[in-house]
This record gives sequence, structure tokens and C-alpha cells, in this order.
Amino acid sequence: MTMDTHSPTGPSVPDLDLDSLRQAIQTEYQVVAENPDHGFHFHTGRPLTRMLGYDDAWLEGISEAAIASFAGTGNPFSMEQPGPGDRVVDVGCGAGMDSLVAAKMVGPEGHVVGVDMTPAMLAKARKAARDTGLRNVEYREGFGEALPVFDGWADLVISNGVLNLMPDKHAALGEMARVLKPGGRLQIADILVEKPVPAGAKRNIDLWTG
Repeated sequence: MTMDTHSPTGPSVPDLDLDSLRQAIQTEYQVVAENPDHGFHFHTGRPLTRMLGYDDAWLEGISEAAIASFAGTGNPFSMEQPGPGDRVVDVGCGAGMDSLVAAKMVGPEGHVVGVDMTPAMLAKARKAARDTGLRNVEYREGFGEALPVFDGWADLVISNGVLNLMPDKHAALGEMARVLKPGGRLQIADILVEKPVPAGAKRNIDLWTG
């Protein structure tokens, strides 16, 4: 089995500065991690979980700090919940709330790997896992286009509001497929636009982040 840990070579959007885009996204979500009450153009925290249909029972015992920095766009568990013993990868895990929910669902025989590229979010997620007392979840630094996970490892891959931030969506979806077992499940919650985005807008980093 192989594990892809390299940094992607470039975006699928011509003339988009990938390093600048990632830096802008990391800066935005560092604030979400460190100051979740700052106020953003998107919803966050426990009020957002209720808007998106999360069951309050799923969040029982989970670190309030992780919940406060939750910034998803949907509810990947509304499709199907992971079962006991499942292996789950959370792509773009942020502060770790979805990973911790999944870790509770899979139980001690299962395992969850959260992947994120923002150090502040990873630090918060790791602390949240310790505070929650869950030992079947870990967090790895990496990109969605190059997941640090073995081929065919996961029963389920989830992602919540992150694929829209990746300029090379084909590469990201290919990575999700790579880490899934044959017959594994992919459950994505995200934002879609129903008309073509102009090339100039695709190259505008401010539009990606805000």
C-alpha cells in the first residue's frame, strides 16, 4: 500500500497562485480556530449545528471548543452514520467536531483520521480529542489533494464545506477514492453553484475566501 504525502504541484485553475490561495485560507481559518466569536461571512458553532440538523446527542461530551469553531456547510451524517468498527477519514477536518462525532459512532474498535492544512485548526482538534477523552481519533497535517492516508484504508470518507476551497477538485476526489476500500462510502456536504464561474473570478483569491 502507498501513502501520498506530497504537496500537489498546482491547481487546475490557470494562473491561480496556489501558495497564496492556501495562505489566505489558512489565515481565515486560523481566526475561526483562535477567535470563533469574531464574526464571519459564514455561520459557525453550536447554532450552526442546529441549523444543519445535527442531533444534540451526537455532540454530548464533545469539547465545546471544537463545536465553537465548527464551520461546515452541511451534515455529512444525514446520509448515513458510520457503524461500529468503521474506519473514517475526515477531509478538511478543521477543529475536529465531525471527526469526534464519527469517533463516537465507530466506537473503540473503529478509527478516525482527520486531515487539515491549517496548523491552528489541527492544534485545536488535537486538544479537543484529548479533552473529549477519545483515543480512536488522530489528526494529520496534509492537503485534500494529497491525503496522508494509505490506499484502501477507509470504510467512509467525509468532507464538510472544504471541497469548494480546493482548486483541483478532480485531484481531491481522486484522493478520496484512493483511500476508500472497494465498496466504501463517500459523504460530502458542500456548496454548489449552478452556473459557470468566469475565469477571472476563479483567479480572484478574495472570492475564494470571502
